Amino acid sequence: MTSEASNQWFLNFLLSAQTLPQLARLRKATLLKIPAVGRKYASLLEGWQKPAHFSEEVEWVSEMIQEDAWRCLDLEDKIKALGTKIKQVAQDSKIAKMLLSIPGFGPVSTSELAGEIRTIERFSKEGSLALYLGMSTLDNSSGKYQGSKAPKHVNTRAKAAMMIAIDRHRKYVPESQRYYEKKRSEGKKHNQAIRALGRHVCRIIYKMLKEKREYHIRPLTGNTKTKVTSRSCVKTKIRRSKNSVNAK
Repeated sequence: MTSEASNQWFLNFLLSAQTLPQLARLRKATLLKIPAVGRKYASLLEGWQKPAHFSEEVEWVSEMIQEDAWRCLDLEDKIKALGTKIKQVAQDSKIAKMLLSIPGFGPVSTSELAGEIRTIERFSKEGSLALYLGMSTLDNSSGKYQGSKAPKHVNTRAKAAMMIAIDRHRKYVPESQRYYEKKRSEGKKHNQAIRALGRHVCRIIYKMLKEKREYHIRPLTGNTKTKVTSRSCVKTKIRRSKNSVNAK
């Protein structure tokens, strides 16, 4: 019936009768009263009811399955409540409020980053912040060999939050998405492309926190048909190497 057992409509359906075999005898009117089950899923459930067959063990496992379904719904409610609380706490953090202004950065990721960064004064330059967040590598070149290695002093919690935030960020900003696709076309794996994009975002974050400015989108001037492009509020230009992408 569903590829995801955690779907809310499916869990509610499992709890709509005292035992699992009784689910096959529910009428359409009853199905439509189940929370999150609309006409689409009601028709799907009716199609399952006709050929439904239960094994002999259903008497033993029915109660356990329904208890697990109830726990999943209860846990989902607690997660939503925690997310609401995190969002409220984030509003009291200056760093979190600035990070929230970046497209794609949600309250959970920004709260995690704000808590791990604590203060931008800990970092003497943006490269140090990028290393701390796991968005940069260390040079490991020697002689004719050119290469890099992963740094050991990385905040794994902040890195995980940053990876999630950057992955969502690229879906909100076309320039970031194009840069991600370019890295993928160069043979980079998904995580490598995300870290490459995150390296550039770390420069912006460092400037934002240093100058206490929020990220904002401003239109290009000099055109009757205004095109909106993603730019940070930072006035200083980000240095780009010859091989980097003109993301603006």
